[in-house]
Amino acid sequence: MISWLKNNRFLISRRISQIGILLLFYVSVHFDWKVGGVEILEGNLSSSTFLGIIPLADPFAALQILFTGHSLFTETLLGAGIILVFYALVGGRSFCSWVCPMNIVTDSSLKLRNWLKIPSAIQISRRVRYYILALALILSALTGVAAFEWISPISMLQRELIFGMKLGWVAAAMIFLFDLFGQRGGWCGHLCPLGAFYSIPGKMSLIRIQFNQDPCTKCGDCHRICPEPQVLNLRRIGEESMVSSGNCTNCGRCVTVCPEDCFQFSFRTKK
Repeated sequence: MISWLKNNRFLISRRISQIGILLLFYVSVHFDWKVGGVEILEGNLSSSTFLGIIPLADPFAALQILFTGHSLFTETLLGAGIILVFYALVGGRSFCSWVCPMNIVTDSSLKLRNWLKIPSAIQISRRVRYYILALALILSALTGVAAFEWISPISMLQRELIFGMKLGWVAAAMIFLFDLFGQRGGWCGHLCPLGAFYSIPGKMSLIRIQFNQDPCTKCGDCHRICPEPQVLNLRRIGEESMVSSGNCTNCGRCVTVCPEDCFQFSFRTKK
Protein backbone atom coordinates (compact mmCIF):
# COMPACT_ATOMS: atom_id res chain seq x y z
CA MET A 1 0.00 0.00 0.00
CA ILE A 2 2.77 2.43 0.92
CA SER A 3 4.63 1.57 -2.28
CA TRP A 4 1.47 2.14 -4.35
CA LEU A 5 0.85 5.52 -2.72
CA LYS A 6 4.45 6.54 -3.39
CA ASN A 7 4.28 5.49 -7.04
CA ASN A 8 0.97 7.28 -7.56
CA ARG A 9 1.49 10.31 -5.34
CA PHE A 10 1.39 12.85 -8.16
CA LEU A 11 -1.58 11.18 -9.86
CA ILE A 12 -3.49 11.28 -6.56
CA SER A 13 -2.46 14.90 -5.99
CA ARG A 14 -3.58 15.88 -9.49
CA ARG A 15 -6.96 14.25 -9.05
CA ILE A 16 -7.45 15.97 -5.69
CA SER A 17 -6.58 19.29 -7.34
CA GLN A 18 -8.87 18.80 -10.35
CA ILE A 19 -11.84 17.47 -8.41
CA GLY A 20 -11.30 19.93 -5.56
CA ILE A 21 -11.48 22.92 -7.91
CA LEU A 22 -14.66 21.56 -9.49
CA LEU A 23 -16.17 21.00 -6.04
CA LEU A 24 -15.39 24.59 -5.03
CA PHE A 25 -17.33 25.86 -8.04
CA TYR A 26 -20.14 23.35 -7.50
CA VAL A 27 -20.58 24.06 -3.79
CA SER A 28 -20.50 27.81 -4.36
CA VAL A 29 -23.22 27.55 -7.04
CA HIS A 30 -25.54 25.01 -5.43
CA PHE A 31 -25.04 25.58 -1.69
CA ASP A 32 -24.20 29.29 -1.62
CA TRP A 33 -21.04 28.49 0.37
CA LYS A 34 -19.72 31.61 2.03
CA VAL A 35 -17.08 32.50 4.58
CA GLY A 36 -17.78 35.67 6.49
CA GLY A 37 -20.61 36.42 4.08
CA VAL A 38 -18.29 36.20 1.04
CA GLU A 39 -18.54 33.63 -1.76
CA ILE A 40 -15.46 31.37 -1.85
CA LEU A 41 -15.42 31.02 -5.62
CA GLU A 42 -17.85 32.38 -8.19
CA GLY A 43 -17.93 31.78 -11.94
CA ASN A 44 -16.10 29.15 -13.97
CA LEU A 45 -12.67 28.38 -15.41
CA SER A 46 -13.09 31.12 -18.02
CA SER A 47 -13.89 33.90 -15.56
CA SER A 48 -14.32 33.81 -11.81
CA THR A 49 -13.86 35.70 -8.55
CA PHE A 50 -12.04 34.30 -5.54
CA LEU A 51 -13.16 35.42 -2.06
CA GLY A 52 -15.27 38.13 -3.63
CA ILE A 53 -12.35 40.42 -4.47
CA ILE A 54 -9.69 38.57 -6.51
CA PRO A 55 -10.58 38.40 -10.22
CA LEU A 56 -9.43 35.36 -12.19
CA ALA A 57 -9.78 34.94 -15.94
CA ASP A 58 -8.59 32.61 -18.68
CA PRO A 59 -5.95 34.65 -20.55
CA PHE A 60 -6.61 32.77 -23.82
CA ALA A 61 -10.32 33.59 -23.60
CA ALA A 62 -9.42 37.21 -22.85
CA LEU A 63 -7.09 37.30 -25.85
CA GLN A 64 -9.83 36.00 -28.13
CA ILE A 65 -12.18 38.71 -26.90
CA LEU A 66 -9.55 41.36 -27.60
CA PHE A 67 -9.21 39.96 -31.12
CA THR A 68 -12.95 40.44 -31.61
CA GLY A 69 -12.40 44.16 -31.17
CA HIS A 70 -14.36 44.34 -27.93
CA SER A 71 -12.88 45.92 -24.84
CA LEU A 72 -12.51 44.11 -21.53
CA PHE A 73 -13.34 45.26 -18.04
CA THR A 74 -10.32 46.19 -15.95
CA GLU A 75 -11.16 43.33 -13.58
CA THR A 76 -11.04 40.83 -16.45
CA LEU A 77 -7.68 42.14 -17.66
CA LEU A 78 -6.35 41.98 -14.12
CA GLY A 79 -7.71 38.44 -13.68
CA ALA A 80 -6.12 37.30 -16.94
CA GLY A 81 -2.84 38.86 -15.86
CA ILE A 82 -2.94 37.08 -12.49
CA ILE A 83 -3.50 33.70 -14.12
CA LEU A 84 -0.85 34.35 -16.78
CA VAL A 85 1.78 35.29 -14.20
CA PHE A 86 0.82 32.31 -12.03
CA TYR A 87 1.31 29.81 -14.84
CA ALA A 88 4.45 31.56 -16.02
CA LEU A 89 5.86 30.78 -12.57
CA VAL A 90 4.57 27.24 -11.94
CA GLY A 91 4.56 25.96 -15.52
CA GLY A 92 2.00 26.93 -18.14
CA ARG A 93 0.82 23.45 -18.96
CA SER A 94 0.46 22.60 -15.31
CA PHE A 95 -3.10 23.73 -16.05
CA CYS A 96 -3.49 20.72 -18.33
CA SER A 97 -2.49 18.11 -15.76
CA TRP A 98 -3.48 19.77 -12.47
CA VAL A 99 -6.63 21.80 -13.26
CA CYS A 100 -8.30 20.87 -16.56
CA PRO A 101 -11.25 18.46 -15.99
CA MET A 102 -10.77 16.99 -19.46
CA ASN A 103 -7.47 15.51 -18.28
CA ILE A 104 -9.42 12.95 -16.24
CA VAL A 105 -11.22 11.88 -19.42
CA THR A 106 -8.08 11.62 -21.56
CA ASP A 107 -6.11 9.81 -18.85
CA SER A 108 -8.94 7.27 -18.54
CA SER A 109 -8.96 6.78 -22.31
CA LEU A 110 -5.19 6.28 -22.35
CA LYS A 111 -5.36 3.70 -19.56
CA LEU A 112 -8.02 1.71 -21.42
CA ARG A 113 -6.13 2.10 -24.69
CA ASN A 114 -2.95 0.68 -23.15
CA TRP A 115 -4.86 -2.16 -21.53
CA LEU A 116 -6.54 -3.13 -24.81
CA LYS A 117 -3.36 -2.39 -26.80
CA ILE A 118 -5.24 -0.35 -29.40
CA PRO A 119 -3.00 1.06 -32.16
CA SER A 120 -3.37 4.61 -33.46
CA ALA A 121 -5.64 4.89 -36.49
CA ILE A 122 -4.28 8.29 -37.52
CA GLN A 123 -1.18 10.41 -37.03
CA ILE A 124 -1.54 14.14 -36.38
CA SER A 125 1.41 16.48 -35.92
CA ARG A 126 1.72 18.14 -32.53
CA ARG A 127 2.10 21.44 -34.41
CA VAL A 128 -1.57 21.29 -35.40
CA ARG A 129 -2.62 22.64 -31.98
CA TYR A 130 -0.71 25.84 -32.71
CA TYR A 131 -2.48 26.17 -36.06
CA ILE A 132 -5.80 25.75 -34.26
CA LEU A 133 -4.74 28.40 -31.74
CA ALA A 134 -3.99 30.83 -34.56
CA LEU A 135 -7.24 29.89 -36.33
CA ALA A 136 -9.23 30.57 -33.16
CA LEU A 137 -7.78 34.09 -32.97
CA ILE A 138 -8.38 34.73 -36.70
CA LEU A 139 -11.98 33.51 -36.48
CA SER A 140 -12.52 35.62 -33.37
CA ALA A 141 -11.40 38.69 -35.32
CA LEU A 142 -13.56 37.80 -38.32
CA THR A 143 -16.74 36.80 -36.50
CA GLY A 144 -16.66 39.13 -33.51
CA VAL A 145 -17.06 36.30 -31.01
CA ALA A 146 -14.50 34.33 -28.98
CA ALA A 147 -14.35 31.40 -31.41
CA PHE A 148 -12.87 28.63 -29.28
CA GLU A 149 -14.98 29.53 -26.24
CA TRP A 150 -18.11 28.73 -28.24
CA ILE A 151 -17.01 25.17 -28.94
CA SER A 152 -14.52 24.46 -26.14
CA PRO A 153 -15.12 20.92 -24.85
CA ILE A 154 -13.29 21.93 -21.66
CA SER A 155 -15.83 24.66 -20.91
CA MET A 156 -18.67 22.35 -21.94
CA LEU A 157 -17.52 19.64 -19.54
CA GLN A 158 -17.08 22.03 -16.64
CA ARG A 159 -20.50 23.59 -17.21
CA GLU A 160 -21.98 20.08 -17.37
CA LEU A 161 -20.38 19.04 -14.08
CA ILE A 162 -21.40 22.25 -12.31
CA PHE A 163 -24.68 23.26 -13.96
CA GLY A 164 -25.79 20.10 -15.81
CA MET A 165 -25.95 21.41 -19.37
CA LYS A 166 -25.93 18.12 -21.32
CA LEU A 167 -23.43 18.92 -24.10
CA GLY A 168 -20.50 18.40 -21.73
CA TRP A 169 -21.00 14.64 -21.72
CA VAL A 170 -21.17 14.58 -25.51
CA ALA A 171 -17.90 16.53 -25.79
CA ALA A 172 -16.21 14.32 -23.20
CA ALA A 173 -17.39 11.14 -24.94
CA MET A 174 -16.14 12.34 -28.32
CA ILE A 175 -12.69 13.15 -26.95
CA PHE A 176 -12.56 9.86 -25.01
CA LEU A 177 -13.29 7.90 -28.20
CA PHE A 178 -10.92 9.99 -30.30
CA ASP A 179 -8.06 9.37 -27.86
CA LEU A 180 -9.03 5.70 -27.58
CA PHE A 181 -9.28 4.81 -31.27
CA GLY A 182 -7.79 7.79 -33.09
CA GLN A 183 -4.44 8.81 -31.70
CA ARG A 184 -2.68 8.43 -28.37
CA GLY A 185 -2.99 11.74 -26.54
CA GLY A 186 -4.89 13.05 -29.53
CA TRP A 187 -6.77 15.90 -27.88
CA CYS A 188 -4.35 17.23 -25.27
CA GLY A 189 -1.16 16.52 -27.18
CA HIS A 190 -2.17 17.40 -30.73
CA LEU A 191 -5.36 19.48 -30.99
CA CYS A 192 -6.13 21.53 -27.88
CA PRO A 193 -5.33 25.23 -28.50
CA LEU A 194 -5.55 26.03 -24.79
CA GLY A 195 -2.66 23.66 -24.08
CA ALA A 196 -0.76 25.23 -26.97
CA PHE A 197 -1.37 28.69 -25.49
CA TYR A 198 -0.17 27.71 -22.01
CA SER A 199 3.00 26.17 -23.45
CA ILE A 200 4.17 29.70 -24.31
CA PRO A 201 4.36 31.11 -20.74
CA GLY A 202 5.43 27.62 -19.68
CA LYS A 203 8.85 28.27 -21.22
CA MET A 204 9.52 30.79 -18.45
CA SER A 205 8.36 28.73 -15.48
CA LEU A 206 10.44 28.48 -12.34
CA ILE A 207 9.18 25.04 -11.30
CA ARG A 208 10.91 22.44 -13.46
CA ILE A 209 11.54 18.74 -13.69
CA GLN A 210 15.23 18.43 -12.90
CA PHE A 211 17.21 15.65 -14.58
CA ASN A 212 20.32 13.92 -13.25
CA GLN A 213 21.83 12.08 -16.22
CA ASP A 214 24.60 10.27 -14.33
CA PRO A 215 22.52 7.27 -13.12
CA CYS A 216 20.35 7.19 -16.28
CA THR A 217 20.42 3.84 -18.11
CA LYS A 218 18.24 5.09 -20.98
CA CYS A 219 15.63 2.42 -20.25
CA GLY A 220 12.92 4.50 -21.94
CA ASP A 221 10.33 4.23 -19.16
CA CYS A 222 10.01 8.02 -18.99
CA HIS A 223 9.35 8.31 -22.73
CA ARG A 224 6.71 5.59 -22.66
CA ILE A 225 4.70 7.21 -19.86
CA CYS A 226 5.14 10.90 -20.73
CA PRO A 227 2.11 12.57 -22.43
CA GLU A 228 4.59 14.85 -24.26
CA PRO A 229 7.55 12.48 -24.86
CA GLN A 230 9.26 14.91 -27.24
CA VAL A 231 10.17 17.10 -24.23
CA LEU A 232 12.37 14.29 -22.86
CA ASN A 233 15.26 14.61 -25.28
CA LEU A 234 17.84 13.03 -22.97
CA ARG A 235 20.81 14.72 -24.60
CA ARG A 236 19.26 18.17 -24.34
CA ILE A 237 17.82 17.83 -20.86
CA GLY A 238 21.12 16.28 -19.76
CA GLU A 239 22.97 19.40 -20.94
CA GLU A 240 20.45 21.71 -19.28
CA SER A 241 19.92 19.50 -16.19
CA MET A 242 16.19 20.06 -16.53
CA VAL A 243 13.17 19.72 -18.81
CA SER A 244 13.01 23.21 -20.29
CA SER A 245 10.24 22.79 -22.88
CA GLY A 246 7.06 24.78 -22.35
CA ASN A 247 5.08 21.69 -23.36
CA CYS A 248 6.03 19.85 -20.16
CA THR A 249 2.83 19.50 -18.12
CA ASN A 250 4.65 19.02 -14.78
CA CYS A 251 2.50 15.94 -14.21
CA GLY A 252 5.26 14.08 -12.37
CA ARG A 253 4.86 10.82 -14.29
CA CYS A 254 8.56 10.63 -15.14
CA VAL A 255 9.49 11.26 -11.51
CA THR A 256 7.58 8.26 -10.22
CA VAL A 257 8.33 5.83 -13.08
CA CYS A 258 12.12 6.28 -13.29
CA PRO A 259 13.85 3.30 -11.59
CA GLU A 260 17.06 5.33 -11.16
CA ASP A 261 15.32 8.40 -9.67
CA CYS A 262 16.82 10.64 -12.34
CA PHE A 263 13.91 13.10 -12.22
CA GLN A 264 12.62 15.34 -9.46
CA PHE A 265 10.64 18.54 -9.06
CA SER A 266 12.81 21.55 -8.33
CA PHE A 267 13.33 25.18 -9.28
CA ARG A 268 14.98 26.41 -12.43
CA THR A 269 18.75 26.30 -11.95
CA LYS A 270 19.86 27.83 -15.25
CA LYS A 271 18.44 29.06 -18.53
